Amino acid sequence: MLRSSKEILLLSLSGLNTNRYKTQQNLHPLVRYLQTLPTTTAATNGKTSRDDYFAAIHHISNIVQRDFYMERTLNKMRISVDSELVYRVLRACSKSGTESLRFFNWARTHHPSYRPTTVELEELARTLARAKKYESMWKILQQMQTNHGLIVSSDTLCFIIEEYGKQGLVDQAVEVFNRVPKIFRCSQTVELHNSLLFSLCEVKLFHGAYALVRRMIRKGLVPDKRSYAILVNAWCSAGKMREAQLFLEEMSKKGFNPPVRGRDLLVEGLLNAGYIESAKEMVRKMVKEGFSPDVSTFNSLIEVISKTGEVEFCIELYHEVCRLGLCPDINTYKALIPAVSKVGRIDEAFRLLHNSIEDGHKPFPSLYAPIIKGMCRRGQFDDALCFFGEMKVKGHPPNRPVYTMLITMCGRGGRYVDAANFLIEMTELGLTPISRCFDLVTDGLKNCGKHDLARRIEQLEVSVRGP
Repeated sequence: MLRSSKEILLLSLSGLNTNRYKTQQNLHPLVRYLQTLPTTTAATNGKTSRDDYFAAIHHISNIVQRDFYMERTLNKMRISVDSELVYRVLRACSKSGTESLRFFNWARTHHPSYRPTTVELEELARTLARAKKYESMWKILQQMQTNHGLIVSSDTLCFIIEEYGKQGLVDQAVEVFNRVPKIFRCSQTVELHNSLLFSLCEVKLFHGAYALVRRMIRKGLVPDKRSYAILVNAWCSAGKMREAQLFLEEMSKKGFNPPVRGRDLLVEGLLNAGYIESAKEMVRKMVKEGFSPDVSTFNSLIEVISKTGEVEFCIELYHEVCRLGLCPDINTYKALIPAVSKVGRIDEAFRLLHNSIEDGHKPFPSLYAPIIKGMCRRGQFDDALCFFGEMKVKGHPPNRPVYTMLITMCGRGGRYVDAANFLIEMTELGLTPISRCFDLVTDGLKNCGKHDLARRIEQLEVSVRGP
């Protein structure tokens, strides 16, 4: 008989105690059942089967990562192994190279009916690459080709090349790139060139990276957005803004225009390198010349600058680029509204919220919550509560963090009765308040002489949390 998902999760938490083997033996009927259950059937059986299945995967993953005698423990569970289970466990253990390899070898040797597929083999190869287990990684990839007749995908080869680059092993990255056509029977695509480009830039071999781009062009390949972004980001990180600009101009003259304008790439490169003032200056120059940045570039700039506290610059830039025809997306408002609310520009925050609604975006808690908090900070509690009620009437239900924020702000402002009402409202909606909110409200009510209401809130806490 299947256990509930709650019971299985409890088993997962107790998987390392003194009764470990008994617990795991109790789990194996569930795992065996779930492995034989077709996906469509599991879906029709409701949420419980899926929850139990993933709880079982979580439990097995914990054993793989933490149990010194992993193989012995897994044998006691007598799991029915298939490709999906192996893949999900390997993905859950993606930071544990040695343990993942042990689990894979156990699955292959103890279950003769199991036949590895490309999905789990490539997942294991990626895990071993992250863990710098390169020798084991190559053995797995060789087994894919010789023993199983599988072809390594270009995505996995790109991943390996970039992992070598991150570790400064650029010679190995070049070797993999050169072996792609003969050994892996795969063409040297733009994506593979980009991965090698990334590796070269990681070790600051800019001349080699530039030569690779020219080689791409000679072979008839067209550099894509990532090709340009990799080089521009690398040059900007090294403080070589002039070289980045000349590269973009040269590519433009040769007819290889990037998908976005060169100056957008330069702005993003400067931001990634931490040159915020240079990025601001470049955007100012663009706007002055009548050009607005790409919306993703603008969002990146706004997000970075708002964190520095220069909100006025962000507001002015927003209005200027809108006049030039830029259409902000929801990410623009997600960055701007909290920033202007935090500094008390409530009127501007409302203007931005109304603009987002006019643009067709439906308000959600992370948009209107900062405005409510900003009004409470300024002591405008009546306005804040009125706005909060208006949002609910318009069909934008608040979530638990919004209620928690509102109760906290009411408590700080001495409005304990309002805070108590929000506590009650939360529980009626099925949202469980945190203990700090109960403590804040009950203490405040007692201090202001509202003992009856305080007792009611204490009774509410007991009914919600139990005695």
